[in-house]
Order: sequence, then structure tokens, then C-alpha cells
Amino acid sequence: MGDDKKRCFGNGDELYERYHDEEWGKPLEGSDDERELFERLALEGFQSGLSWLTVLRKRPAFREAFDDFAPELVAAYGDEDVERLMNDAGIIRNRLKIDATIHNARALVALHDEGLKLAEIIEEHRPASHVRPSSVDGPNGFTPESAALAKRLKKLGFKFVGPTTMYALMQAVGIVDDHAEDCWILTR
Repeated sequence: MGDDKKRCFGNGDELYERYHDEEWGKPLEGSDDERELFERLALEGFQSGLSWLTVLRKRPAFREAFDDFAPELVAAYGDEDVERLMNDAGIIRNRLKIDATIHNARALVALHDEGLKLAEIIEEHRPASHVRPSSVDGPNGFTPESAALAKRLKKLGFKFVGPTTMYALMQAVGIVDDHAEDCWILTR
């Protein structure tokens, strides 16, 4: 398991390495990017206070439990769905995070009803300039742009979208490229 490549994170775990190498920091492209953004937003919220590897290992179960993060389906969840999710040992069973995910699906559907897209709102908060971390020891925890994004999303009715969580989302979807200068992705 693993290889000797220098990564920003994930060395030693095949799933984590694959996430770093193939997914993290890459822009979402395609017609399904709103669903994928909603999934990323939800999973970043579930990660809060936990290891991202824990979330990655549970991602297939999350996708199954939350109808592949289809916003319209999750927005229609009721009390029975919350209880079903709270009893699902395959996911992180935190009622506040489950409730926030359902609430955020409703906020996203309302956003779409207003003719807005989550991808566009996130893109509006792309930093004009960004300093890449010099080593894999780690980037910033949040930025003024991620704080502004968090504030905007909260005004639009989203929950569990603090500045640190939004910065992690911005990193994950390539709004900021925090691959360190000594990461193999940049040195290949």
C-alpha cells in the first residue's frame, strides 16, 4: 500500500493517496457539478472535527444514504429520513450535521429557483491572487475569501458553512490550488 511520492496529505493510505492524486484540487466539470458541489459541501460539513479520511471511507455509504446527494431528493427528507440516517451505522450519525445537510439541500433548491448556481457563488470568491504553500506542512486554515463565502452562504440560508469549512471546499474543488511546491503533483 502506498508509494514514495511526496504528497500534501494522504501518504500511506491507498484511498487517501488516490483522493489527493485524482480528485483534490481539481475543478468540477460537467453538467452534474451542482450535485457534486452539494456532495462536497455536505461531506466537508460532516468532516468538521473529524479526519477527512474517516469521511472518505464512509463516502460510498453517504452517497447511498443521501440518494447520491441529489439536492431535490434530500430537500424532501422528513422526520422519518432523519431517523433512518441516525440509525445508519455506515455514515457519521450526528443529528446537527444531518439536519444541516437536509437544510442545505433546501437552501440549494431555493437558490436554483432564484436562477442562481452554487458553483457561480463559489467562483465569485476565488482569490485574485493566492500564495501556494511552500511545503506539505500545510496551507492556511481560512482566508478573507472563504470568510466572505461563508457569510454569503449563511445569508442564503446555508448552515455548517464556516470560513474553515468553506476554505476546505475551495481547496477540494480547485478554487484555490494548495498543492505544495514540493508535492509530486507539481514536480512531475
